[in-house]
Amino acid sequence: MTTLAIALTYVLALAVLGVVIVLVRRHDLRERYAATWLLLGLGMLVLALARPVLDELSLRLGIQSGVTTLVVLSLLVILAVLLQLSVSISRLERSLQTVAEALALHVVETPPALDEADDAHGEGPISSE
Repeated sequence: MTTLAIALTYVLALAVLGVVIVLVRRHDLRERYAATWLLLGLGMLVLALARPVLDELSLRLGIQSGVTTLVVLSLLVILAVLLQLSVSISRLERSLQTVAEALALHVVETPPALDEADDAHGEGPISSE
């Protein structure tokens, strides 16, 4: 890997770490997801620093280039993040359905007596007539 590619990898890893920290400080990213992204950024930084280790791992796996190994590892991480997000979305959908059902039951069970009492005293909604 050329010196420019190594420097670019360092910059990208540090940029990921910086963006995640800024997003957490502004409360745009929850800590639960920030941990994943911080680990990803640190992993990028470690792999860039430990280039000989990556090349050795590639040779042992029968892959000719460390870059290819890095791409394969990146795809696996992306798939893991997608799976984590899918699980979170599924849980949120179940929670949302439960809340919607509870609200629907509450609306059905609430007597409309309060609305009728306001109308009887002339305090109902103002019409635009």
